[in-house]
Amino acid sequence: MTTSVGQAPLIYAQAFDLLATLVAMVRADGVVVFANAALEDVMGVSRRTIEGSAMANYFSEAQSFESALQGAQTNAFATMRYDAHLCRSLQDPMPVHVIVAPTDVMGEVLVELLPLEQQTRQDREERLIDQAQANKELIRNLAHEIKNPLGGIRGAAQLLQMEVESRDLIEYTQVIIHEVDRLQVLVDRLLAPHRCPHVVGDVNIHEVCERVRSLILAEFPKGLRVVRDYDTSIPEFRGDHEQLIQTVLNIVHNAAQALVERVAAGDAEIVLRTRVSRQVTFGKQRYRLALELHVVDNGPGIPEEIKDKLFFPLVSGRDGGSGLGLNLAQTFVQQHHGLIECDSVPGRTDFKILIPLP
Repeated sequence: MTTSVGQAPLIYAQAFDLLATLVAMVRADGVVVFANAALEDVMGVSRRTIEGSAMANYFSEAQSFESALQGAQTNAFATMRYDAHLCRSLQDPMPVHVIVAPTDVMGEVLVELLPLEQQTRQDREERLIDQAQANKELIRNLAHEIKNPLGGIRGAAQLLQMEVESRDLIEYTQVIIHEVDRLQVLVDRLLAPHRCPHVVGDVNIHEVCERVRSLILAEFPKGLRVVRDYDTSIPEFRGDHEQLIQTVLNIVHNAAQALVERVAAGDAEIVLRTRVSRQVTFGKQRYRLALELHVVDNGPGIPEEIKDKLFFPLVSGRDGGSGLGLNLAQTFVQQHHGLIECDSVPGRTDFKILIPLP
């Protein structure tokens, strides 16, 4: 690179404006010469206001930044990292992880700010994706191991039933056959997401939501409101229409079952909300646009003991639940390169589905 500091905005604007992280180029005297779009959005002021001002003034503890800047100028370190609070206009200070590094241009320092909340969220997303992949392999292997001997057990019970004459003994063989069939259905449900072909076509998310809404209201005709809160500007995208219906239906059905007491009282509510997110990062990738579908209910919330394993197979928060609905939903969303998140407190549970848009 052979440019001067004064030309930095022209060179860095296109590249750094694509980043989700907050980036500023700072002179040796601490004056900002370039602020990217992400920093502009978070600060709530235009980049023209940020550029030309002292970067230290945006931190609650200016001295820490000035010390880091001085160290970068004297090549005392390759990269300096520390936590700080970024002061914003008319908002509370934001906790950030600050990275200060000298560039190969004399008198120029790169300052990168990672919101700690965002970093925590990205770490959680990566952990969820890794867990889901491990669960998928475990389920597939375990289901196959269970499936193989089930046929032999059922066949042996049928042969035994033909040989015995006692009615009591026949009832025992029928119990064996019945339980084997029940296990067979469970195993088939575990393997279903991995067997079904991914049929891709144009999907209108609001058609999906309306289909789910009609199914739920048919099952719960009284005491439950399903509220629409749609952004009708959301474009169609390529996806599996039936898989997405099943995904949203599983989540909404779980919500409706958790609202049993409120349904009886007549004040149960589920909100289907669609929005567009811009410049979002999930699944270790950054997307220009993403669908954000929320399923929000006013139920009792998810029990604390299962919050961290909510999407694990065979984990259910209610008696008689199979614990496969949310795991299946997660599998289908991941096949669309998306992600499911959940935020739950008593009185409000919000499942958020993120899927990249074209």
